[in-house]
Amino acid sequence: MKQIIISILLLILFSCRDIEHEKTAIVKVMEQQEKDWSDGNIENFMKGYWQSDSLMFVGKNGIKYGWNTTLENYKKSYPNKAAMGKLEFDIIQLEVNGETAYVLGKWSLIREKDNPNGYFALYWKKIDGKWVITIDHTS
Repeated sequence: MKQIIISILLLILFSCRDIEHEKTAIVKVMEQQEKDWSDGNIENFMKGYWQSDSLMFVGKNGIKYGWNTTLENYKKSYPNKAAMGKLEFDIIQLEVNGETAYVLGKWSLIREKDNPNGYFALYWKKIDGKWVITIDHTS
């Protein structure tokens, strides 16, 4: 009986370690996105998204589908580095459940003339060993 309890405790310990590893991987993607955006590189920023027509972006103009649509909308809304500014994320909540994850947070842009900000909810999936955003609801 003692060995069973020890085995269960070790399983829980390793499971928690795996979750922390996955959380760290997601945070690294978001840190890279901050850097790429702040460098004015929307194409690299988009590497954090699922490159699929099923990618869903929910914003002030409703629901839009597709990686290319999302890329074009970003380019239209942020035509140059000055418009993009410096991006900062503040993660409020990050939950991992197997091959999916949920991130709730705040975004802010630091620009010369203003500092727009808002909130986001991201649904992530681990696809082909890589964490990608599959649903982005940003306001």
